[in-house]
Amino acid sequence: MKKYIKIMLALFMVTLTWVACKKDYPVDEDGLLITTRTDCFVSNIELLGTDFVTVRTVAPVIDTTAQTIAVTVQFGTDLKNIYPQFTLATDAKLDPKVTGRVDFSDLANPKVYTVVSGNRKVRKAYKIFITVQPR
Repeated sequence: MKKYIKIMLALFMVTLTWVACKKDYPVDEDGLLITTRTDCFVSNIELLGTDFVTVRTVAPVIDTTAQTIAVTVQFGTDLKNIYPQFTLATDAKLDPKVTGRVDFSDLANPKVYTVVSGNRKVRKAYKIFITVQPR
């Protein structure tokens, strides 16, 4: 009788573990949860220098209709070593991912980042225009 109870308990534990580990929600290639949200926008951007201090002079101008971001940075900023940080809509993600320093030195060709919605169906490309503050 004890052996039967141990076997039943073991089967119950295995079943419970299997059910608990079952994926009920889809995830994308980055391991992020795919949701039903369709919001897809940038609400803020921060540009940090190599010392991780902001190099912006004023708040960025973000046009969600034209999908552009205009940022003015301090005179003398090393544009080849900027760490951008984006604030996005809930559950949205950025493509390409920001993994470190970004070179913004080619001011004639703005960087483009695509915001992807939480349901991964809406994509909006934002151009980032950098202006250096005059002396």
